[in-house]
Amino acid sequence: MQKHSRFLTISMMLVAANMRLPITIMPSLIQSFKQNFNLPNSLAGMLTTIPLLTFAVMSPIIAKLARRFGNEHVIYAFLIILAIGSYLRVIPSSAALLVGTLLVGVGIDAGNVLIPAVIKDNFFSKISVATSEYTLSMLFVGALGTGITGILIKKYPLAIVMGLLSVISLINLVTWVSNLKYNVREKAVTTPAENKQFLHKSVWKLPLGWVAAAFFGLQALVYYSLLTWMPSLLISQGYSSVQANNMATLLQLGGLPFAYLVPTLALKKHGVASMVAVTFVGFVGGTLGLTLPIHAVFWATLMNLLMGFGAGASFNLAVVFFTTKTTNGFETADLSGMAQSAGYLLAAVGPVLFGYLNNLVHSWTIVLLAAAIFATLLALSGVVMNQHTNIYE
Repeated sequence: MQKHSRFLTISMMLVAANMRLPITIMPSLIQSFKQNFNLPNSLAGMLTTIPLLTFAVMSPIIAKLARRFGNEHVIYAFLIILAIGSYLRVIPSSAALLVGTLLVGVGIDAGNVLIPAVIKDNFFSKISVATSEYTLSMLFVGALGTGITGILIKKYPLAIVMGLLSVISLINLVTWVSNLKYNVREKAVTTPAENKQFLHKSVWKLPLGWVAAAFFGLQALVYYSLLTWMPSLLISQGYSSVQANNMATLLQLGGLPFAYLVPTLALKKHGVASMVAVTFVGFVGGTLGLTLPIHAVFWATLMNLLMGFGAGASFNLAVVFFTTKTTNGFETADLSGMAQSAGYLLAAVGPVLFGYLNNLVHSWTIVLLAAAIFATLLALSGVVMNQHTNIYE
């Protein structure tokens, strides 16, 4: 375990918050964007898809940059890009909106890829605790952002709402400064004996690496697709916009307990298997439950909480796989970069595909059935990951 700033934990939690908030505020704002910019459903879905595509492109690049320049420096550089992109989206222009969204995606991705590596390097004896703090911050602030956005947009113009919710990106720039002097770069390897772990085959050539990518990608596809369209889906079923946004918030809040449960249970016998089961029951049960002709607030609330359980279990399990299936921080960054690159490329299809399916058949039932199928594949990839202890087996 290397030396680090005493502010590392809080600044790391803020990075985690910035990794979800700029995306999770979008579902509550989609209707406003559609009205202000005359965006069709497919293009509105791109506001979620663009960041996912940038994750796919940038993740392996970020892992390489971190080896050369160090995790802490790379994270800070990308936090600057995130702040610029966040405030570009305040400008009332569709071009600024799309470019800002692109920069937001690029800025977020350094945290996506490198925070698990930072945890591996700095909290080696407390990985489960640090992982819990990281994922809890991400899930809680993301969920809070969805709820607050739904309230603010009823009272204030779109630009003001976007500006207020982007302040956290500026705060993060200040808090991360203390970590820069603890930046660590990869040391040159002179002999095989000096650092044997760097002689491993490329993670891109490992079958289990691709299973990890499938698990990460499928959980992201199902989660972001449901999150993007859940308010619209529920409104079509007769719920008010406030009720729909509140239920989308519950979908996110439902995953919070798993920020603590998954990292702890993953170290115990049958722990991973139980979380894979929660993933399957939560996502499949919740999505299929909404296809039933039951239009009551309590039922929609229950189904969204159930989907939240699946989302929380699967996302936290994906992060745990990054740290527990590797032996050091650079391997963790490599697996994280590879899995998120391929995984987010898969996930980026979701919001646009789900919007297209709804436009094509004019039915959210087909969309929910598609989500259930993807969730089943997600659970199967989790079963495979659970049968191995290291990606280099």
